[in-house]
Amino acid sequence: MAFPLTALAQTSEVSGRLLDSKTQEPVGFAQVALFASEEDSSPIIFSDTNESGEFTLSIASGKYLLKAFFIGYKDLVIDDIQVNGSMDLGDLSFESESQNLDEVVIETSKLPVRSTLEGLIITPENNLANAGGTLLDILRNTPSVSVSEDGGVSLRGSSNTNILINGRNSSLTQNLDQLPASIVEEIKIINNPNARYDAEAEGGVIDIVLKKGIELGTHGGLEATYGTRNRTNLGGRINHRNLKFNFYAGYNYRNWKQVGERQSTRTILEDNEKLEQNTFSTDSDIGNNLNFGGDYYFGNNTLSYEGVFQANETLNINTLFAEQNRNGEDFQYVRRNNEGESDDGFDNALIFEHNFKTKGHLFRATASNSYRNQFKTQNIEIFNNTLEPLAENLTGRQRAFTDEVRNITVFQADYIQPLEKGKFEAGLKSNIREFDNDFLYQRFDETSQSFVEDPSVSNRFLYQDQVHAGYAIFSGSKSKLEYGLGLRGEFTKVDTYLYNTEEENQQQYFNLFPSLQGLYNINAIHGIKLTYSRRIDRPRAWRLNPFPNITDSLNVRRGNPNLIPEMINSFELGHLANFEKVSLTTNLFYRRINNQIDFITIVEDGISYSQPDNLNFAQLAGVEFIGTAEIADWYSLNGGLTFTRIKVDASNISEEFTNDGFTWNAKLNQDFKLPWDINFQIAANYESPEIQAQGKSLSVYYVDTSIQKSFLKNKGSVTLAVRDVFDTRRYAGNSITNTFIQDYYSKLETRIVLLSARYNF
Repeated sequence: MAFPLTALAQTSEVSGRLLDSKTQEPVGFAQVALFASEEDSSPIIFSDTNESGEFTLSIASGKYLLKAFFIGYKDLVIDDIQVNGSMDLGDLSFESESQNLDEVVIETSKLPVRSTLEGLIITPENNLANAGGTLLDILRNTPSVSVSEDGGVSLRGSSNTNILINGRNSSLTQNLDQLPASIVEEIKIINNPNARYDAEAEGGVIDIVLKKGIELGTHGGLEATYGTRNRTNLGGRINHRNLKFNFYAGYNYRNWKQVGERQSTRTILEDNEKLEQNTFSTDSDIGNNLNFGGDYYFGNNTLSYEGVFQANETLNINTLFAEQNRNGEDFQYVRRNNEGESDDGFDNALIFEHNFKTKGHLFRATASNSYRNQFKTQNIEIFNNTLEPLAENLTGRQRAFTDEVRNITVFQADYIQPLEKGKFEAGLKSNIREFDNDFLYQRFDETSQSFVEDPSVSNRFLYQDQVHAGYAIFSGSKSKLEYGLGLRGEFTKVDTYLYNTEEENQQQYFNLFPSLQGLYNINAIHGIKLTYSRRIDRPRAWRLNPFPNITDSLNVRRGNPNLIPEMINSFELGHLANFEKVSLTTNLFYRRINNQIDFITIVEDGISYSQPDNLNFAQLAGVEFIGTAEIADWYSLNGGLTFTRIKVDASNISEEFTNDGFTWNAKLNQDFKLPWDINFQIAANYESPEIQAQGKSLSVYYVDTSIQKSFLKNKGSVTLAVRDVFDTRRYAGNSITNTFIQDYYSKLETRIVLLSARYNF
């Protein structure tokens, strides 16, 4: 559909078809416009090509200039088109951009996973398994990525990743299960990021790109999901764009319910003391997500605003049943925790970009702030000497209030200068964070019949840090070789303050982080890549807070204010193969982590204490295979297979905490295109046991299936999904030392059925 910007009389039709210059496939949804002259920045009329690459523009007789443009292609310009009546321009060749170190090397657009020099690009909408789900559901089906029972994300065996939203640091990444899959445009997995990115995190970078709309005209979509246990997910989005403005907004409502159980057994060897615990939980989570923004295009400049707002309410009831045998005596108790949490967050970003006359020559400046306020209440009932939590058996009450405020402010400026055979990049960035955690813990006093604060547990902990950075990258090409050399410098200032004890801890340090990226194109099909980066993993705020978490009085978790940062050297050597309908990537990787941070558990007087500590080092070495293939018109698949050898050396704490082992994981997604516009998908995941400093986690495996029926020329669809078909997804593991053995088993309700409907316009 065309949108004339001026009144037209005695119009003629100018038509044509855009074809990819290499594949000769139609290029759909590209923008085509007619201008009065090359100097004119505003078109007279414009339109989108349809799915077959065809376009039609109605305009008065005269001489015009035609432009076609689309992401990933060079602008097509045709001068001096003389319109004296309807004319067909025929097939027009649309040339794709030449690839460089930042662009996709291997891409199969119909598949949800694409390989790049730096890692992977995930397109959630191309994977049926994500329908009605959250960001964590996307990551569960992503090669190289593992998701733990509490929502922690690991990349190639590392749980420390730098998670960004739209390329920026955000407090909203604190709980990824509150980001619905429907608002995510794509996810970039960057295993070995160059100097442009923060040096933070051992595992690399996960960049979540939210939908904002880039096509001319008005577009949008509606989604609805309903599932077992009355799970509900509703969402809508809309955007309007012309040559001057782009406005977009999206809203999502999510009501999710969950039940689960957890079992643990601990045996103290010397005393033959045994503790058995069983916890049953019910969860209800109501979430509201709103993302919105706009772009203003003027001259060679773009001014953009991006906003995200979250408001979530969570209700949890956890009932713990415990049986302890100590010194030949049995003791039983029940602890019931009724917990409510309100979680509000707001992201704001203002971005200015200036494009110079030379293509690729630009300056970009960004200012952003991310705010999150989490308020949690806990009402705890204790029933001693019984396994029946009845009112007449109540022996104690406790309650707790947690008020945590997180603020992240970022200022950043980037400059890119194209060179004859490469480009130069440089930038500055300041990342300023403040986490204020105020925890009030009270016990019920029978004498006064009121709740009294327990100062040995209550605490307020303030964490502040500033990271000021500068970087420079030079990238170039010579014959078949493309390369990039980067250097980043970061000055870090950390200040923690514990109000209860007036204890303050300050650190200041400066580090240099080099990066290297190289790609040798053997021919049009095969390429060899090499990447290196030096990285840092700073202790996070909750790991530094020394005050204990005593939700379970016999299993206490606390922080360690004496932690120092991990320093990581990461190497990767890979082979890329891009055939007509098949792409294969093989990566060899190695990481050495000095001062590795891991949780160490000790048992004293029948109580288990867990806290993070710096180990000597850890080493990870492995090989990764990632493949995408269109085997036939009706069958395609993608997946990954990763083998890793892990060694953990904690001999600085105790010789018994040194461990090493082998782990592997596999993911396979298969897509079947059936008659009558029906798609059927199977997603299978397996993660082998993985060693830790004091034990190992056991294997995790599950299968998801989805079937989708499309209609209205693929504008609408209905999807039926069954998650964890065989109800096998559970988490288990053990800790083994010279003094105790501890096992755990955790199972949530993971076999669920979801029915989703979607319509795009």
